[in-house]
Parts: sequence; C-alpha cells; structure tokens
Amino acid sequence: MKINQYDQVWDLWLSYKDKLHGYVMKRFKDEELAKETTQEVLLKIHKSCCSDKEIKNVNSWLFQIAHNTVIDQLRQQNKIVHEPVEPTHSDDSNVWQELEECVEPLINVLPEKYAIPLKMSDIDGVKQADIATTLGIGLSAAKSRIQRARTMLKEEILRCCTIETDKNGLPISIDCQDDC
Repeated sequence: MKINQYDQVWDLWLSYKDKLHGYVMKRFKDEELAKETTQEVLLKIHKSCCSDKEIKNVNSWLFQIAHNTVIDQLRQQNKIVHEPVEPTHSDDSNVWQELEECVEPLINVLPEKYAIPLKMSDIDGVKQADIATTLGIGLSAAKSRIQRARTMLKEEILRCCTIETDKNGLPISIDCQDDC
C-alpha cells in the first residue's frame, strides 16, 4: 500500500487512533502525555504521505511509528539512554501469558489439516511420531504439517499483533487486535 493522498492518512487515523492511543497509554500511564505522544504519531504518519514508500503491513508500520515516538519521548525525558529497560521477571511472564492468550485463538484460524498437528505438538507436547500415528500419516508428513503450521501461525501473529522486543529478541510487550 502506498499513501498517496491525505484523506488516506485520515482514514488510517480514524481506524487506528484508539489502538495507537491504547498502545501509548500502556507505556506512559499518563493520559496527557499519551494524548500528546499519540498526536505526534499522527504528525509522523501525515508527514509520510506521498513519500512513494510501499507499506507492506499497515498495522505493523503504524505501531512501529508509535513505538519509535514513545522511545523518542522517553529519551526527551531522560528516562532511557539507548534502549528500553529490560523487563523484570514478573513483567516477562506477563508478556508470555498475553502472547499465549493470543496464540491459541490464532491456531484455530489455521486450516484443520495444520492446526491439529500443531496443537498436538506445541501445546499438548505430543511427540511427532505419535502425531503421525494418531493422524494416520507418515512421520515426514507430520513434521511437514507442523512446520507449515508454524509458518502460517507466525504470519497470523505478525498480521494481528504488534510485538515489542528487547535487544535479544525476547518479547517485552504485545498488543493484539481485537478483530483478529
């Protein structure tokens, strides 16, 4: 998608402003600062209009702008120097719990042919050889379906969720769309 007209920016803004504000609010817990930062996000989106830049995933692009704006705001306030602070153990487990709550419904969106072996393998902990026997397919077919399902699940997660990671690639926050 390319944003070629200013009315496209307004349409995007109307569709995403509440989600973006919620994302920013989670980081600041201060309504005024969140409103100000969210408005800065709108300005950055507006500035990108007519830039001829191809946007492959609008949701991801918008939340990346919001994330960068939050980081800029924290730097201005001298709350971070280079990177966001590493999460504490309790924050980390909360993020994993949020991710877990998003994953199982997304698995249910996958075709049954792939969802069933993925659930058996990654959620129930069944060995792949046992999955193959249970489903009446060969071991290589079971492995292939599980790998394909993981790829499909990753695509769904990237489409429906915005995941903020630390410098090691571990999630520190997740924001899933309600309509996915």
